[in-house]
Amino acid sequence: MKNDFRPVKSAIHPELVQPLKRVPAVSIHRWSIPILRILGRFLQPKSNLEGVEISERTAGETRLRILRPADAEPTGTLLWMHGGGLILGTPAQEDGRCAEFVRTLGLVVISTYYRLAPQNPYPAALDDCHSAWNWLQANLDEFGLEPSRVAIGGGSAGAGLAASLSQRLYDEGGPQPAGQLLVYPMLDDRTAARRELDAEKHPIWNNTSNLTGWSSYLGGAPGVASTPEYAVPARRADLRGLPPAWIGVGTLDLFLAESRTYAKRLEEAGVVCRFDEVPGAVHGFDGIAPDASISKQFLNGQLSFLRECLALPAA
Repeated sequence: MKNDFRPVKSAIHPELVQPLKRVPAVSIHRWSIPILRILGRFLQPKSNLEGVEISERTAGETRLRILRPADAEPTGTLLWMHGGGLILGTPAQEDGRCAEFVRTLGLVVISTYYRLAPQNPYPAALDDCHSAWNWLQANLDEFGLEPSRVAIGGGSAGAGLAASLSQRLYDEGGPQPAGQLLVYPMLDDRTAARRELDAEKHPIWNNTSNLTGWSSYLGGAPGVASTPEYAVPARRADLRGLPPAWIGVGTLDLFLAESRTYAKRLEEAGVVCRFDEVPGAVHGFDGIAPDASISKQFLNGQLSFLRECLALPAA
């Protein structure tokens, strides 16, 4: 079935109305980043980690958080980048999602502690993700894993880093990911330059926060005529040859338009791309309502894509 990129207008999904009432409306500014990082250490979501073994390693100066099956041989690998607008977050905040990949698919999930802006602007975060990829390639034998069964992915800003890493790895010509899993991805700095979007007050991540994230990462104003290579994945002119992709986003997400555009451009470039658009869903909806049916369906789409691109046995 062809992806449908027609605009869809929708109200907030009924399953998200109550969970959203418990989420404070916050616009992130540079002065608030240190405060939010401190709060983040004490507000990590509780995750079901049954059947999952967690350890930490280093790849040069880059720390890695490794989740693997506790009592089974792993089937494949996912290199994961956490969200946080390039300015916040740690791998532990996404243990819940990553644990599902481990339990359901038998994957080893390697999550990267990449450096955050504004203290560490581009290319620090992408370099850290690249170091993690190289470490993984050099250590596949330790986990008993096959080079052909390695995917990369991330959520929000982490998905944008995964898209940039896919582009960089393609140009380098070495081992390539089997797929790229892009969950409500932060792909295009030009969205942050559209001040008319500030008035829409998108839940969870609005365009004021988006401006802070991109300007911190780029070290200057977003939306200028040119940006450094690989800094903004949506700016790449030629998307041919990239790995198969899955892109998922809600219709009330600030990143809806740029996700649609990137998915369409991938298809036009001959890249297999599954596009999952969730009516009435906001940014990070599966994190605030993980037990909602739309969140479970959203996760099932990710699992199905990983199972297919890594050539794993059917469930």
